[in-house]
Amino acid sequence: MDKYNYSKQITGIFSDVETKLRAALPGVGFGVVSEIDLSGKFNEKLGIEFPRYKILGACNPAFAHKAVLAEPQIGVLLPCNFIIREAGKDTIEIAAVNPLMSMQSVGNAELAGLATEVQQKLKKIIDEI
Repeated sequence: MDKYNYSKQITGIFSDVETKLRAALPGVGFGVVSEIDLSGKFNEKLGIEFPRYKILGACNPAFAHKAVLAEPQIGVLLPCNFIIREAGKDTIEIAAVNPLMSMQSVGNAELAGLATEVQQKLKKIIDEI
């Protein structure tokens, strides 16, 4: 996970992959706190047909609390985003933000260990799907 995200492509059906992702989150203490159907918004606001693409904002309250205590304005970088997108016929890509890259821009050493823990959990979710 050395770039801004960690991803993998899966052969399958969009809704099945989304269900698996949502089911995996609580196992590492995360839950979905926001959801954006990007393809639906493109269609609604721009009249553009776009392959299915969702952004799920996931939060682990304990990690978020520690982060906000260390850096009060860190909320601008929260929650941890996942994407699920149609990448081709029967190919779905899932990806998660790399919190190490996000937190690096903040310049607060207290966040480094926390970001590493979160990174490991997000990577685990992607790997297990």
